[in-house]
Amino acid sequence: MAHRLAAWRRERVPLEPIEEAVRHKTVPVHRHSYAYYLGGMTLFLFGIQIGTGALLLLYYRPSSSEAYESVQFIMTRVPFGWLIRSIHAWSANLMVAAAVAHLFSVLFLHAYRRPREMTWVSGILLLALTLAFGFTGYLLPWNELAYFATRVGTDIMTAVPVAGDFLVRFIRGGPDVTGATLTRLFGMHVAILPMIATVLLGLHIWLVQAHGMSVPPALEDTAAKAGRPVPALPFMPHFVMREAFGWTLALALLAGLSAFYPWELGVKADPFAPAPAGIRPEWYFLWMFQALKYFPPHVLGIEGEVVALAAIGLLAAAGFTVPFWATSPRSRAVARWGGVAALVMMAVLTLLAYRGGAQS
Repeated sequence: MAHRLAAWRRERVPLEPIEEAVRHKTVPVHRHSYAYYLGGMTLFLFGIQIGTGALLLLYYRPSSSEAYESVQFIMTRVPFGWLIRSIHAWSANLMVAAAVAHLFSVLFLHAYRRPREMTWVSGILLLALTLAFGFTGYLLPWNELAYFATRVGTDIMTAVPVAGDFLVRFIRGGPDVTGATLTRLFGMHVAILPMIATVLLGLHIWLVQAHGMSVPPALEDTAAKAGRPVPALPFMPHFVMREAFGWTLALALLAGLSAFYPWELGVKADPFAPAPAGIRPEWYFLWMFQALKYFPPHVLGIEGEVVALAAIGLLAAAGFTVPFWATSPRSRAVARWGGVAALVMMAVLTLLAYRGGAQS
């Protein structure tokens, strides 16, 4: 019976080419091999987001009059609802951290080199989508902190030249943050962004499989001079088992954080109330928020916010196009040290923002 079922499956769903590719796939082994697990960790946390998000959708109601109460119902009346929501919130933050770590590991190991330019581009777009998931999901509980942080975050968009006012009205669904904003961000969070992310993620994974894991140039040169291949680990089952162990640790971390530090709901948003002190965006946007404070009101007759956003835009453009200009050892060194400088800058600005918030 089992043989007949296997034959039926082989005839209709031929998986042999995939099985053959997996059987012969290997992963390079060197002192930086830990970087190969960051992409899989990000994917695992994204899967947690999908699963917990689908469960939350069973009870969530996306309107300004019912959103807060529906989340409150999930946390107080639905069995283990508080745990599912906490896992969803914590895994979102850990996914951003894993995606950022994955990006910088690829940059520092020069894994964007030819022919992997499009792998890098698709990865950058996936990171942007990850941040967009965080931004669109932040307002959904309709609590005080999320409401005013969304208002502050969208206000910054007005500084974008030419398209600023349009972007704000497009995101908000009007001139101010209202129930229309909540509905619009909900649609983006559960439909538009997942659709785009699915396509990009499929492309990214296919490119990774097509080109294989990158090896640092120094290790590649050393192996070539020695006339031997770079040491490799079989993908199945060795690498998969190690990755599964990492996923198990991540799941244990999520369970611990959710159990001991459950995500709070806070107070329901009141659009007519004054903004409370210390309002700030989520930690992954905090460095940009802090950077705006250090720019003077005007620079050479141009508004300081416009200059700040232009500088951030140039930084993002330089990172997006790294594979196309970092093509020599010298330019790759510039990209590496530029990445180090950017990482240090973001870390310092984030710490200063937290320190300033604590002192206020």
